[in-house]
Amino acid sequence: MEQSFYSPLIPNQFYHIFNRGNNRENLFYTAENYHYFLKKYDCYLSDYLDTYAYCLLPNHFHLLVKVKDIEVFKVSAFLKLGQPIEDPSEIISEAFRRFFMSYSKAINKQTARTGSLFQKNFKRKQIQHDAYLMTCAKYIHQNPQKHGICEDFKTYSYSSYGRILVEKPTKLMKTEVLNWFGSKNGYKDVHHSLKSDNNIIEKIIIEA
Repeated sequence: MEQSFYSPLIPNQFYHIFNRGNNRENLFYTAENYHYFLKKYDCYLSDYLDTYAYCLLPNHFHLLVKVKDIEVFKVSAFLKLGQPIEDPSEIISEAFRRFFMSYSKAINKQTARTGSLFQKNFKRKQIQHDAYLMTCAKYIHQNPQKHGICEDFKTYSYSSYGRILVEKPTKLMKTEVLNWFGSKNGYKDVHHSLKSDNNIIEKIIIEA
């Protein structure tokens, strides 16, 4: 059965999450916009999601995340959302809604636009087999080159590809990602191959 792009978000499960600008409009206009997006994402979502990979492109973004255990974020949900929401998927959806609203408000003010900046519902696709995690991370990181935004995805500033290789503590799950590939060299080698397994891609990827 085909998995819904709007299925519930289940604790302790991995997801590929995607959203784009409303009517395919840009989400990002300046370098500061990209940094502000990540700052707001951290503020609104880091209590509920562990982030393993991301890529921000002018009119859309991709995330590879794992939903934390519900007991970890129930207290945060009550403090931030102001009410005891028991359904983890509802908690995360509300956090995303507030995140999108906060970011949209800043962009609308900057560009003198009105209305919704993001498509109404963000897509998500559960990754049900650990073997697919490497393929999903690779796909997300290669996205800028795939869309012709840059000639070499390794030089793109607004993805987690390079950050994962930097030995600096962050909330990004760097060690875990490198362990999927066996080592830093394994991570680089797999990413540098532009060949993809189409059968795997179709199961885990949300196309932009």
